[in-house]
Amino acid sequence: MKTFQSIYRASAWSTLLVQHSSAQLVMTYGNRDFALDQTLYTDIQQAFPNAQIVGCTTSGEIQGAQLHDDTLCLTAIEFDRVNVEVFSQLASDFNNSFQLGQALARGIPAQGLKHAFVISDGQAINGSELIAGISGVLPENVVVTGGLAGDAAKFQETIVWHNDQKVSGLVVIVGLYGDALVVGHGHLGGWREFGPMREITRSEDNELFEIDGKPALELYKEFLGEHAENLPASALRFPLAMKTEQQEQPVVRTILNIDEQRQSMIFAGNMPEGASCQLMRANYDHLVDGAQDSAEQALTFFDQIEPQLAILMSCVGRRLVLAQRVEEELEIVEETLPVNCAMTGFYSYGEISPIVPAGRCGLHNQTMTITLLSELSGD
Repeated sequence: MKTFQSIYRASAWSTLLVQHSSAQLVMTYGNRDFALDQTLYTDIQQAFPNAQIVGCTTSGEIQGAQLHDDTLCLTAIEFDRVNVEVFSQLASDFNNSFQLGQALARGIPAQGLKHAFVISDGQAINGSELIAGISGVLPENVVVTGGLAGDAAKFQETIVWHNDQKVSGLVVIVGLYGDALVVGHGHLGGWREFGPMREITRSEDNELFEIDGKPALELYKEFLGEHAENLPASALRFPLAMKTEQQEQPVVRTILNIDEQRQSMIFAGNMPEGASCQLMRANYDHLVDGAQDSAEQALTFFDQIEPQLAILMSCVGRRLVLAQRVEEELEIVEETLPVNCAMTGFYSYGEISPIVPAGRCGLHNQTMTITLLSELSGD
């Protein structure tokens, strides 16, 4: 397995693109104008003529231990003994995100599938339903990781691309095949619950109307005080921990949008009635510790081989809280991983990873989620 990385900014690549005809997969994350620039895209196609090109807009690009804005961060991957299949679908072609997820999973061959990586629109998709649809079709032993595209902290429109298709509402699934592939994954947040435990008393899928029988948006605004005028972005600092009776551990949910007329809040994933919820907050040290724990968790999947590529998905809410110290969580991940492990990824509107290390995948918010990839040699 070999990787090539470069960053496009100010009309130039940090490392000149030269032809890598053996690369099977190219990931590009970043600025929508760069992604939609046909001249720039043609340069990428010519450099990697046999690769599937996937990516999305972000709330900040990750390359190495550095955070970038208004760039296009590129990582090309060349496998020796691993095959790649990529399939994409538009949300507008389906009645709901569950059906979309099912179609995506059926779009890649199941035979020999070792891992699936998903890049999804971050606004037009119900992440919980999408993942449920994917997981219901894929073999139980296949782990799914990935993330939801970002749009800084604007929450207006996200764009996902797969080769020549670059639109909002697109979801891409990347299938990785072969016993030579070694995959590790980990996720942790560092947020802490506070205040009383409450009950979700009225909701529809990912739209929350009432908590403890009271309008959810009204309660949230009362808590935020003067910060309420900056919703939904200000809600990123105070997500909700949500847990159903069927869940072993709570998941974190953060707001994607609000509806003043309906007095509701729209989340990236489902908020089922009867579930318990509790407000959360974090400090710098807890978030950075969570990033380190995520990397250590992912490394437990590796024994006689070191990971060669780390794909990081960190929530935009973490970036807002960490502010000028945001690169500390990237640096601690870099320090935890082997020296020669390349790093890429982005700040997202949602992260996809198993709820527990050996379980099925789920949607997370406000976490640092890490996917580690490596390839066994043929010796």
